Amino acid sequence: MFDTLSAFFTTHGVFSLPVISILIITGFAVGFVNTLAGMATAVSYALFMAMGMPINIANGTSRVGVLAQFAVSSAIFKKEGYLDIKLGWKVGIPIAIGSIAGAELVAELNPQIIEVAMGILLPIVAIFLLFFNKATKITRMFSGEKLTLWKFAIFTLIGLYGGFTHSGVGILMIFGTMIFMGTDIMKANAVKQFAVLLYTPLALSVFVLHNQVMWSVAVIYAVGNVAGAVVASKVAIKWGVKVINWSVATVVLLISFWLIYKQF
Repeated sequence: MFDTLSAFFTTHGVFSLPVISILIITGFAVGFVNTLAGMATAVSYALFMAMGMPINIANGTSRVGVLAQFAVSSAIFKKEGYLDIKLGWKVGIPIAIGSIAGAELVAELNPQIIEVAMGILLPIVAIFLLFFNKATKITRMFSGEKLTLWKFAIFTLIGLYGGFTHSGVGILMIFGTMIFMGTDIMKANAVKQFAVLLYTPLALSVFVLHNQVMWSVAVIYAVGNVAGAVVASKVAIKWGVKVINWSVATVVLLISFWLIYKQF
C-alpha cells in the first residue's frame, strides 16, 4: 500500500484536487483522534513519507497542523469551562522543558527500548483508567493540584518522552494529569491540549530554522487538522467522560499491540 501511495503522489502535484482531498480528509481524521486521545500523528508521518519526504521533514511538516489543531481545541475547551489555564501552565512548563532535552537525546538512545516499554505499560494504565479512574485510593494518594518537586520531575520525564518521540505523549499527558494532579479525564484532556500548545512552537521553530517544513503541504493538511479538532472537541463536550475514556483506551490498546508486534 505504501508503494502504491508513493506512486500516486509522484504523478499528482500537491495542488491537484485528489492530493488536496487526501491531505484534508487524513488531516481531519488525525485531528479528530488526537483531540480525543492521541497517537494519530504517526499517520501524518506515514502519509508525508509516502509523498517523498524524509522523516525529519515529515516530522517538521506535521507540527504546523499540530500547532493549529491544539490552538483551536484549547480555545474551545477554555470557552466551555473545561480548561484550567493555571493547571495547564503547571503541567505544560515541565513538559516543555523535558521536550527540549528529549530532542537532544533522540540520536543517542535506541527507540526500540522506549517502544517496547510503552507497549507493555500503556495497556496496564488503560485498564486502570477504564475500571478504576479517579475514585480509587491509589489515585487519591497522589492527587492534588500542588506541583511538588517530584511531580515536576514526572512531567519533565513525560516531556522527555515527547521530545524523544511524539507518538503517545498525549496519552501520557492525560494519564499523568489525572493521576498526579487529581483531575477527571475531561479536564486532563483539556490540559493536554494546552500543554501541547505550549511545547509545539519550540519544536516547530527548530524545524523551521533547519528548513525542514514543507509549507504547501503543511498548510493544506492543517485545514483538516483544525476541522477534526473542532468536531472532536464538540463531541467530547457533548458526550463527556465516557467517549474520551473509550477513545483513549481503544487507541492505547491498538498502539500497544503495534509497538510489540513490530519488534518481531
